[in-house]
Amino acid sequence: MVKVREVMHPGASWIAPDMPLADVAARMDQEDIGALPVGQDDRLIGMITDRDIVVRAFADNSDPLRLTARDVMSQPIAFCTANEELDDAVRIMEQKQVRRLPVIDDNHRMVGILSLGDVAAGAPASLAAETLRALSAHHP
Repeated sequence: MVKVREVMHPGASWIAPDMPLADVAARMDQEDIGALPVGQDDRLIGMITDRDIVVRAFADNSDPLRLTARDVMSQPIAFCTANEELDDAVRIMEQKQVRRLPVIDDNHRMVGILSLGDVAAGAPASLAAETLRALSAHHP
C-alpha cells in the first residue's frame, strides 16, 4: 500500500494568523499555490485557500486590505499523518470535501501537504479517478 509520505509535498511551512490578506495572496502567487496552513505557537490553527480569500473577504462588504489570514481561514483543520495509508487520507479528503490536507508526523509537527494533484500523480489510477470525481462533484 502507498503511504502519504511517498506522494505528499514535503516541507510545507505555515503563515502567521496576523498576516495581511494582501501578503497571503502575494505569497500564494509567488509560490504558485492555492492554500497555506496557518500556525501559531507551534500549532496548526487553520488553512487559508485562494477561495477563502475571495469568498470570505468580500462576502460581508469588509475591506480586504484590513483583513488578516485569521479573519478568513478555514477551521477546524482536517489533516492526515505521514505514515497513514494514502487510501485513508483520500477518504478524509472526500469526507471533508477538501483538495489539500496538511500532513503531520508522529510528533504532531507539520511535514508536508497532500494535494489532489499529489493523489492524481501518486495513487493507483482507480483511486485517483474516484477521488477526483468525489471532490469535483457539486456539493451543497
